[in-house]
Amino acid sequence: MNFFHAFRDKILKTLEELVKKGLLSEELAFTKITTEPPRDPSHGDLATNAAMVLAKQAKINPRELGELIGKELKTLPFVNHVSVDGPGFINLRLSPTFWYQELTTVLQEKEDYGSSALGLGEKINLEYVSANPTGPIHAGHGRVAIVADVLANLLEKVGYHVLREYYVNDAGAQADKLAKSAYLRYREALGETIQHIPEGYYPGNYLKEVGQALANRDGPQWLMLEEKEWLEPFREFAVNAMMVQIRKDLALMGIHHEVFTSEAELHRTGAIDSAIDFLKERGLVYEGILAPPKGKVLEDWEPRLQLLFRSTDFGDDMDRALQKSDGTWTYFAGDIAYHYDKFRRGYTRMINVWGADHVGTVKRVISAVKAITEEKGHLDIILCQIVNFMEGGQPVKMSKRAGTFIEVRDVIEKVGKDAFRFMMVTRKNDAHLDFDFQKVLEQTKDNPVFYIQYAHARCHSVMRIAQDVFPEWQKSPVDSFELLKDEEELQLLKLLAGWPRQVENAALAHEPHRLSYYLYEIAQQFHMLWNKGKDDTLLRFIVTQNRDLTRARLAMIQGVAYVIASGLQIFGVTPVKEMRE
Repeated sequence: MNFFHAFRDKILKTLEELVKKGLLSEELAFTKITTEPPRDPSHGDLATNAAMVLAKQAKINPRELGELIGKELKTLPFVNHVSVDGPGFINLRLSPTFWYQELTTVLQEKEDYGSSALGLGEKINLEYVSANPTGPIHAGHGRVAIVADVLANLLEKVGYHVLREYYVNDAGAQADKLAKSAYLRYREALGETIQHIPEGYYPGNYLKEVGQALANRDGPQWLMLEEKEWLEPFREFAVNAMMVQIRKDLALMGIHHEVFTSEAELHRTGAIDSAIDFLKERGLVYEGILAPPKGKVLEDWEPRLQLLFRSTDFGDDMDRALQKSDGTWTYFAGDIAYHYDKFRRGYTRMINVWGADHVGTVKRVISAVKAITEEKGHLDIILCQIVNFMEGGQPVKMSKRAGTFIEVRDVIEKVGKDAFRFMMVTRKNDAHLDFDFQKVLEQTKDNPVFYIQYAHARCHSVMRIAQDVFPEWQKSPVDSFELLKDEEELQLLKLLAGWPRQVENAALAHEPHRLSYYLYEIAQQFHMLWNKGKDDTLLRFIVTQNRDLTRARLAMIQGVAYVIASGLQIFGVTPVKEMRE
């Protein structure tokens, strides 16, 4: 349970009592009242803006109103101290008993601690990866994939129903280039020497397998035919082969999509025509001439009449073309149809996680969703910046098999799935991320995945040792939490109790990286207590001459293990119980 919500409810009831007593007006609006941690932790455990929000409405000085409200809040259970600070913030300090009660909740809920019904079962369509099926998943795509997959886990943790979807870009110029590249490898497999891979084709050795498979299946039957006859079957075969590889690469990262939607299928079924007709019926499509791109000199650009979507009606910078000069649909038209299809499947909430190279398409796709759903649908687009892969500070060379990029399988083979997943979410998605193999494999506090895993393993190590000293310690409830009175112990309990709020806030902001920071903070506080116990025997987790204190401290570290495990599960990382120091 997010205890900040619980205290907000208590504060609102206190305000209602003040209204009943005639000390506050019945006309006051409480909707903007919040409870959150104070900016300065020395001020207390939680703060409310109630006095500042209501002062203008009540026509009372904020600090004076704060004193009035604070006087009533002092009577609430678990409130030890109330102060009014700054322009009128009301700060509350809670009793240790409250933190002991929250620890009991952690122990009862175990790894489920932090789960909530915030999402009320609302459906969300989460589209991610959606890389062109022109080769294996490269390591850069790995960040997009993992950020989105962790976000899906996070949203499910707080009660949303998430559908994980992959949009297969198997139509258009890139798919044609894949087919042509596969055709070169097909000829090579039949004995022809290929001296040069044309610019823009895919040079990776992985396509040799595709070419060989085509040669084995069909023999030389395609060699004497024109491109128009072999292009489509080669495209279909190559795309299918690449999607098999992509699914394997996703599985290596622990990622499994429920739905794969084909762009080519949208073309074949007339879904694009239907979506554009829907917009036409609403007067959102017209024939017009676009201005040349601003700030660019294009020698081959010439004004021409085009079918355009009124994208500017929905916040875009300019209207957008729906058809190419040859009359075929643009990629954007396919995007419109695809999101229309999502909406018709019942998804009013959609999230797309893309690479930062898609930044230029964000406004147009958001405007299209507004139009195609008649403002009933909402799309959030999350862009992930590039990852710089290094070894000891030096750039890592490209994969020999892939030719132009590092394959995700190579990274996982070197550092493991868990380390790769966690490190991809240690920075905000819109910030560049440096992934240094040497640092990721280090066993130091500068390596967050090691440091957090080590805290979890240490907790279990202590509990295993305790089993030898006090075999019965887990068989009865702890009734001596009041022995946890060291300030650092209380600080650790407060961090554990703050976990549900962190989970909910990260989910609402669509920022799972926040949880990596918080888990690190919990691990840091735990390791600090461990080190204090090395210097002072009375602060050790197992005090052989004091069974009650030991049981209380073991319950505390059991709570630490549960919260860390709860967080690592969101990251798709297996919490380890043993590690070598």
